[in-house]
Amino acid sequence: MRIAQLSDSFLPIMDGVARVTLAYTETLCKMGHELTVIAPLCDTGHRGGLPFEIVDFKAVRLPLLKQYKTAEARWDKHYMERIKMVPLDIVHTQSPFAAGTEALRLAVERNIPLVGMFHSKYEDDFVKAVHSRRIAHIGTRIVVDFYNRCDEVWTVSESSVDVMREYGYRGDVQVMLNGVSMKPVSREKLDEINARFDLGASPVLLYVGQLDWKKNLLNLILAAGEMKKAGTDFRLVFAGQGINREEMENKLNELGLMPHTRFTGHITEADTLAALYQRAAVYAFPSLYDTASMTVREAAALGTPSVMVRGATTASIVEDGENGFLCDDTPEDLARVITRAITDPDALKKAGEGAKKTISIPWEQTMEKAVKRYENLIELGRQGKLKDKSKRLL
Repeated sequence: MRIAQLSDSFLPIMDGVARVTLAYTETLCKMGHELTVIAPLCDTGHRGGLPFEIVDFKAVRLPLLKQYKTAEARWDKHYMERIKMVPLDIVHTQSPFAAGTEALRLAVERNIPLVGMFHSKYEDDFVKAVHSRRIAHIGTRIVVDFYNRCDEVWTVSESSVDVMREYGYRGDVQVMLNGVSMKPVSREKLDEINARFDLGASPVLLYVGQLDWKKNLLNLILAAGEMKKAGTDFRLVFAGQGINREEMENKLNELGLMPHTRFTGHITEADTLAALYQRAAVYAFPSLYDTASMTVREAAALGTPSVMVRGATTASIVEDGENGFLCDDTPEDLARVITRAITDPDALKKAGEGAKKTISIPWEQTMEKAVKRYENLIELGRQGKLKDKSKRLL
């Protein structure tokens, strides 16, 4: 098959959506399919050696999210000339925004199937951006309209289906779980990251992802403050980048936590990221925002259990004490649960082994299901049974 994967973020940006897009693309290439990634232009450097094509379009930076760019792809004449030369059987967008608009245009123009992936709690993002629940609701209705026009809608967890229903989407949804490609690293690599990030022999509490308050990171910092007051030994490691790093550092300084904290910046090397997961005692993921977390599955693949908030959408895969740990949404309880985990080697080992068995799944397994869905949609297209995607449905 000739498949287009569209995303509003891609290399060198490696947020959750970009990493899912990359994993889909690389795995499908290994399975013998032809892949083209369509995304905003974020890097003009050499990107040789990739098993897929990248056709990117000119874009401008978002004022409040400077690591991201966006634009209408059709405004870029050079992009439009290049994409005309790319044959496609199906388009799959990982976002309903600029990538979604272009995916819809390609699907309508070429009369091919469109798959839309639902990743995020978009209404929460809108509220944060515009500070108006009413305007945010209008934005959410536009997002729902986009998914209504897709031939098939996928999402990353059963609990995120519930979020879509809350937003008003009533169509069918296919759940496509995120996979994992992380592999254990050598003792030498562990020694290297210990030295590189000055971790010593302390238990590591790891967070990987956007440095954004929406991920409930203030609770994690406050929990670390509680642990410090109790005299607990630890290193708090933040791997990633984001708009709230400076504010996080200010709060850490205020609480006297900077000597206990390490910021690694954006990690591009897969073995370095794997080593951090493997070195960590627990993966601390207190987010109430996410609909699913690939990082929790990656940590599980390396035998590292996650600490998550009870009732969070992402926490539905965790059974407390069996394959991870659950806490209440307070700094005090988060500190209590983390402390209990890192000071009980038997409980930590049991949860880590359980996570590896029940949470970690290979990308190939997910992609086998995806390929069957793609093939079914392409056949429906041949039979003239695709949606009329040119009509707005609001």
